[in-house]
Amino acid sequence: MKGMIRAIAILCLLALLPVTVLADDSYSMKQDGFSTSYSYIYDYWGDVQEAPNPYRVSTVIDSMTIGLDKLDGKRMSRPQSLFVHEKDLYVADTFNNRILQLRYDGVEFELIRVISEVKGAEPATFNNPYDIAVDADENIYVADYFNYRVVMMDKDLNFIKAFTKPTDSTYDQGLDFLPKKIAVDVAGRVYVLGANINKGFIKYEADTTFTGYIGANQVSVNMAQYIWKRYFQTKEQRAASQSFAPTEYENLYIDDEGFIYATNTIFSEYDLKWDKAKPIRRLNSLGGDILIKNDRYPPIGDIWWIEEGTQYLGPTRFTDITVLKNDLYVALDRTRGRLFGYDNQGVLLWAFGTRGNVEGAFTSAISVEHMGYDLFVLDQVENSITVFTPTEYGQMIYDANETYLNGEYDRSADIWRDVMRMNANYPLAFRGIGRAILRQDDFEGAMRYFEMAHDQESYGRAFKLYRKQWIEKNILWIVLILAVILIVPLVIGRVKRAKWEVIMHEQSKVRQ
Repeated sequence: MKGMIRAIAILCLLALLPVTVLADDSYSMKQDGFSTSYSYIYDYWGDVQEAPNPYRVSTVIDSMTIGLDKLDGKRMSRPQSLFVHEKDLYVADTFNNRILQLRYDGVEFELIRVISEVKGAEPATFNNPYDIAVDADENIYVADYFNYRVVMMDKDLNFIKAFTKPTDSTYDQGLDFLPKKIAVDVAGRVYVLGANINKGFIKYEADTTFTGYIGANQVSVNMAQYIWKRYFQTKEQRAASQSFAPTEYENLYIDDEGFIYATNTIFSEYDLKWDKAKPIRRLNSLGGDILIKNDRYPPIGDIWWIEEGTQYLGPTRFTDITVLKNDLYVALDRTRGRLFGYDNQGVLLWAFGTRGNVEGAFTSAISVEHMGYDLFVLDQVENSITVFTPTEYGQMIYDANETYLNGEYDRSADIWRDVMRMNANYPLAFRGIGRAILRQDDFEGAMRYFEMAHDQESYGRAFKLYRKQWIEKNILWIVLILAVILIVPLVIGRVKRAKWEVIMHEQSKVRQ
């Protein structure tokens, strides 16, 4: 009996101990104040809800799998960026001063070539290439960091032009031009994130003309700092102190419509939920943020966190972003190696990932790209690329969105119902069904689904349409009832008045 009691006590103690299972298909139970599930979403109240995996690991690419060991013996060294052009994946193998071009057939990767120099350029070799971009004509752009240039070459690696230090007062102060991230639009304009610039993205026309900055971050300063600096410091102290300058961006991506998606990792964590930090922005041609945010919380990644103290704590900080079809976007969290997918309304589709050195986890995730719905995540420490392909559950979410945008509302609603069968706690499924049947003029049914999704705005829109529809269907009865309400009192009043007149007439006869 005593042995049984002791065994039960030991089991109880073990149940209370923290458990860590990294990158498991169902759980990653970490005592870090965040989700305990490898894949999860948030419900209306902000509680974590476990979810089916939207993605599975298809393969992991490293130096050996693509044959670098046999080629020259040089393994990848601190790669910093990925870029996809059609079926080709470009890797900035930064510390080896080269670009790797891989071809993906949906199953395997083949190393096509190693790009280590530019024909006709001076210097011809790269010096810490941090980023790559490829335009529709297959011209290749490289952010050649310590050569202080963005170099452009054709598909045969012949030098075309270089984008160099801007003619701007900022660089007149002796700052080096250090291009860290780049993007190219359909007109050939080049946008550069400089490592030491806080005015936004440097903008060049296709002819290399510098035309200014775009999307400067707003100044972040609290009132106490402002008052202290403005009223209690001398002129010399103000000059010597750190100015209230906008902070730098972290990364950028240009979507098919030419809008710049940008991530920012320098902000006060207390500004996140109030939408002041704006860690993800969608910039128009004037640099204004036009990102749609129709969820309860803006797209900030994890909505609960422990205050910063170590690299694993604090809020989500997005190190990169990629934009899929239909304005769906995926952002990569460098803090805990997680991926967050959002729809075009800023609503969280899914979240998954963790830190670790097993398949599906990351030691130091630095870049994310996509090909179709497949996702590629680059780990700069492991020198590897993890390829994720959608599961049945993840593909259904994409299909439901796509069919809705294509006007196939019946099919969209059916797919969302299939999603609900796999995840009954998925608010977006309720919302998706509501949106689909709202388009079919089933306003009462849409109201019911929006209520289950706690979508007050959509519920209000459906209620207005339902009220209008109800009035149109019952207008005859409404008119009759109004007529009765208005006419009957008039008739009764006239009858009473006629009776009163008769009575008064009779009384007058009697007096006579």
